[in-house]
Amino acid sequence: MNSDSISQWQHTHVFGQDQIRSGERRTLLVIIITGIMMVGEIITGIIFGSMALTADGIHMGSHMVGLGITFFAYIYARKHAQDQLYSFGTGKVNALAGYSSAMILIFIAFFMAYESFVRVINPVEILYNKAILVAVIGLIVNGISMVILGEKGHTHAHGDHDHETLDPTDDENADHDHEVHTHAGHEHVHIRTGDDHNLKAAYLHVFTDAMTSVLAIVALLAAKYFHLVWMDPLMGIVGALLVIRWSVGLIQGTTKVLLDHQSPAETQQRITEILESYKDTKVSDLHIWSIGPGIYSSEITLVTNDPDSPNTYKEMIPHDSGIVHTTVEVHSILD
Repeated sequence: MNSDSISQWQHTHVFGQDQIRSGERRTLLVIIITGIMMVGEIITGIIFGSMALTADGIHMGSHMVGLGITFFAYIYARKHAQDQLYSFGTGKVNALAGYSSAMILIFIAFFMAYESFVRVINPVEILYNKAILVAVIGLIVNGISMVILGEKGHTHAHGDHDHETLDPTDDENADHDHEVHTHAGHEHVHIRTGDDHNLKAAYLHVFTDAMTSVLAIVALLAAKYFHLVWMDPLMGIVGALLVIRWSVGLIQGTTKVLLDHQSPAETQQRITEILESYKDTKVSDLHIWSIGPGIYSSEITLVTNDPDSPNTYKEMIPHDSGIVHTTVEVHSILD
C-alpha cells in the first residue's frame, strides 16, 4: 500500500491558524500609536523638565511590552501553523500570550498599588495642571486604541482566506460564540473574539490604562479644587485592584485552554444526546477541549450492538459545535 492510497483519510491540523487575522493588524496599529506617544512624552518631558510626562511615557512603555507579546504571538502562530511539531496546530499560542500579558498586568498593578500606598504615607507635591494634561492625553490615546482593538469584523477560514468576528469585551460568551464547519475538502471556521485571549489581553492593556487615566483625572480635579489630596493615591489603589481583578479573569480563561479543560457541560450533553439517538449507541467516553480561538478537538468512544463506520458518527456532530477535529472509536457489544 502506497501513501497515495490513504491520502483521502489524511488531513492537516492548521485550522485557519496560518491566516493573517484582523487582530494582528489592529494590534500593530495600536503599537505604533502607543510607541509614538511614548517617545513623544519622554522627549517632551526631558525638554521641559516634566517628570510627570517622562513617567507616563515610561508607563506606556510597560504596556508596549504587553502589546508586543500579543503581536509576536499572532506572527508566531501564523508562521508555525503548519509545523508538524504542533499536534493540533498553533492555536494555543493565543492563550499562552494572553496568560503572559495578564501576568504582566498584575505586576504593573502591584507596582501601582505600592507607589500609591507610599504616597498615602508620604504625600508629594503634585503639579496639577501638567498631571491633568498628561492624564487627558493618555485617555485620548487609549480611547483611540480601544476603538481600534474593539472594532467588530468577521473572520472565517475557508480554503485560503480569513475573516474574523471580534468583540474583545465579550467574556460571557467566550466558550459559546463560535461556529465551525468542517468538510472533506476544506474547513470553514467562524470565530468570535470572545475566544481570542490574545486580542482580549491587548484590549485589557489599553482599557486598564484608559481606566487609570479617568481615575487620575477625577482624583487630580478633586485634589486641585477641593483640596482632597488623598484622592490621588486612593484612586491609584482602586485602579490597581480593578486591574488585578480583570487580569485574574483573563488568567482563569487562558488556563482552561492551556490545561485542556473540558468544553462546557451543555456542549458535551448535546453531542451525547445526538449520538445516542442513533440506533442503540451509547457514549462511554467523551473528551472535548479547546485547541485554538473558538475551535475544539474531540475524542469519542462509542458502544453499540450495530456499529457503523466512524465517519457515520462524525457526520452527526453539529457544524456549530466548534469541533474541527474528531477521533471516533467504536466498540461492538457482540465483541
